[in-house]
Amino acid sequence: MSLQLAAASYIYIHYALKKKRKEWRWWQRQLYTSREMYSSSSLLADLNFQPVSGLYKNFTRMSPSEFGFLINLIGEKISKKDTAFRKAISVEERLTLTLRFLASGDSYVSLQYLFKISKQAISCIVPEVCEALVEKLKD
Repeated sequence: MSLQLAAASYIYIHYALKKKRKEWRWWQRQLYTSREMYSSSSLLADLNFQPVSGLYKNFTRMSPSEFGFLINLIGEKISKKDTAFRKAISVEERLTLTLRFLASGDSYVSLQYLFKISKQAISCIVPEVCEALVEKLKD
């Protein structure tokens, strides 16, 4: 009887003192949820409609027409679908992110704050877009 009581006491104390794992309330961190409003994609939209497109050209190192050409060329290969949990990162943002990385040599962490995309996602996006560019432009 005392063995059963000791075992039951141990189990109760073990589960009572065990720290509970924190449950995530969101699939995205708060930093990334406002990506549509405050990221560089809205900056690019503003720069694209300026009379002087030199600002746009300075940011991506190419003209808007060249950018559109690349979107048409690799858009299908790098596009992702929206899910029930979050919106996919657009093709334009994926290409802009990669071009900015190649043009400036910024780290993934600095691009994370500029584009409001996690550095883990950036580390997947940049090689994927570069691979698509090489595949389509090698001829």
